[in-house]
Amino acid sequence: MGDNAKFSIDGDNFEYPVLQGTIGPDVVDIRKLYGQTGAFTYDPGFTSTASCESELTFIDGGEGVLLHRGYPIEQLAENSSFMEVAHLLLRGELPTADEYSEFTNTITRHTMVHEQLRGFYQGFRRDAHPMAIMCGVVGALSAFYHDSTDINDPAQRMIASHRLVAKMPTIAAMAYKYSIGQPFVYPDNELSYTGNFLRMTFGVPAEEYEVHPAIEKAMDRIFILHADHEQNASTSTVRLAGSSGANPFACIAAGIACLWGPAHGGANEAALNMLHEIGHPDRIPEYIKRAKDKDDPFRLMGFGHRVYKNYDPRASVMQETVREVFETLKVKDPVFDVALQLEEMALNDPYFIDKKLFPNVDFYSGIILSAIGFPTSMFTVLFALARTVGWVAQWNEMISDPGQRIGRPRQLYTGPAKRDYVPIDKR
Repeated sequence: MGDNAKFSIDGDNFEYPVLQGTIGPDVVDIRKLYGQTGAFTYDPGFTSTASCESELTFIDGGEGVLLHRGYPIEQLAENSSFMEVAHLLLRGELPTADEYSEFTNTITRHTMVHEQLRGFYQGFRRDAHPMAIMCGVVGALSAFYHDSTDINDPAQRMIASHRLVAKMPTIAAMAYKYSIGQPFVYPDNELSYTGNFLRMTFGVPAEEYEVHPAIEKAMDRIFILHADHEQNASTSTVRLAGSSGANPFACIAAGIACLWGPAHGGANEAALNMLHEIGHPDRIPEYIKRAKDKDDPFRLMGFGHRVYKNYDPRASVMQETVREVFETLKVKDPVFDVALQLEEMALNDPYFIDKKLFPNVDFYSGIILSAIGFPTSMFTVLFALARTVGWVAQWNEMISDPGQRIGRPRQLYTGPAKRDYVPIDKR
C-alpha cells in the first residue's frame, strides 16, 4: 500500500494518509473524511475500524497470534504469573525482582474493601446473578473511594487502578459467598493474588483452607489468558465510557455490564451447557452430524472464534491445563469425557479442519472452572476479574493519549424524512 489512499466521491478525488503500526494491517486515516466530503464510512460492529492507537495488545487472528506488549501469550502463560502480566500491562514492562515485590505488595495492601461495602450486598436478593451484583458493587466503589476519582491526576489514576485490580477478587468472592449464604472471608495478605481468591471463595471461617498448588496454578493461568484481548466489546465499552471523563469505577462497571452478554463473556458457560446436553461420549457422533447440518439450529459452542481464524493460541495452553486439573482432582465425570473426545474428533474431522472450527479458550475454561467447583453463574465473574487488568490498562492509556476525544460514532439514518406534526384529532 502506498503513502496515501485515494477516494473518489461524486466525481471529486480525495487522498488520506495510510498509517503503519509496529506490526499488523495498515490503517487509512479518515479523520478528515466527513469534514472534506460530507460522507461517513459505514462499518457495523466497527470490525474494519481502528478506534484508537494502542501499545498494549496485538492479535493476528489469521496466524493465531496474541502478544501483550510484544510477549507471546504462550510464553507468559507458561513462565509468568498473573501479577507479572498485570505489571506488564499497567506499567509497560515485565518487572525486575524488586519491582515485582513492590507491585505485589501494593496490590496485596489494597485487597480489603470498605467495611460499609459489605452492607451493600444485603440490598440484593439471595438469588441475584453474581454479575448483577458485580455491576452494582463495582459501580458503587466511586461512592467509597472519593480520593481516586480525579482522572486528571496521574497519582489518583494509579491508585484507582491498583484498587480495582486488588479488590476485584474480594468483590467477586463476596458475590459468590452471598449467593450461597455463606459468610464473607477476609483477604489473607500472606497468600498470592490467586491463592487469596481461592481461599475467599471456597474457604470458611470455621476451618483452615489449604490452597492446592496445582489448582492455584491453573486459576492463575486462566487469569493470564483472559487479562486483555485488544479492542473487544467490553474493552471498547470501557474506553467509550472513559472518553466522557467518567470515573474509573464507573467505566469498569460498564465493561462488566458489556461482558455479561452471552456472545462475549458467557461463551464458556454456553460451551459447558452444550457438553451437559450431549451428556455421554456415545452421543458425540449424533451432535457432530447435527453441527454439520445447515438446517439444524444446533451449533457446537466453544469452537471457532470471531477474531482467530486459526487455532486460538490461548486454547493450546488451556488444553494442557485441563489435563493437569483432571489428574490433580481425579475427575470422573461423563461430561469431561465428552469434552475430551469431542475435542479429539473435531481436531481430526476434515469438516472442522476446513472451516477452521478449532476448540477455543472458552471450550476449555468452562470445563476447568466446573471441575474446580465454580458454578456456571460465576464463569463470567471470573472473566471480569481477570479482564479488569486489561480494562484498567486500556483506560489509563486512553486518558494519557493527547489525541483522545469523546467517542461519537455516526450512523446511516434510514427513518422518515422531515415531516410536519399532525394534531391528534386529525390523525
